[in-house]
Amino acid sequence: MYVKINDNIKLKVKTCKTKSEISNGMMNRRFTDFNGMLFFMEPTNHCFYMKNCITPLDIIFIDSNLEILKIFNNCPPCNEDDCERYCHDGKYVLEVPGGFCKKHNISVGDICKIKF
Repeated sequence: MYVKINDNIKLKVKTCKTKSEISNGMMNRRFTDFNGMLFFMEPTNHCFYMKNCITPLDIIFIDSNLEILKIFNNCPPCNEDDCERYCHDGKYVLEVPGGFCKKHNISVGDICKIKF
């Protein structure tokens, strides 16, 4: 599966749809055979945190029209029980390596395409 942003940035993504996949996310994982992790959610407010993540992440919230609503940049890993939470509305959430959005000039209002 692929996500394309602004018709010029193509990411091979791993998808998370089940509660277990969503809650585990990028915990104890590295980006190896994929560039991002795409979460399929109900279109409501969601909170993500970086518990047991290995590397910093950019967290991108996307609405049902595939428009980027919010980006949290370079969210640091957390190995504590009380991690900072990154919350916003969205139907999809895309996690990419920290710094990816700034490097590729991705910003709020950009449009994504999901290719199955």
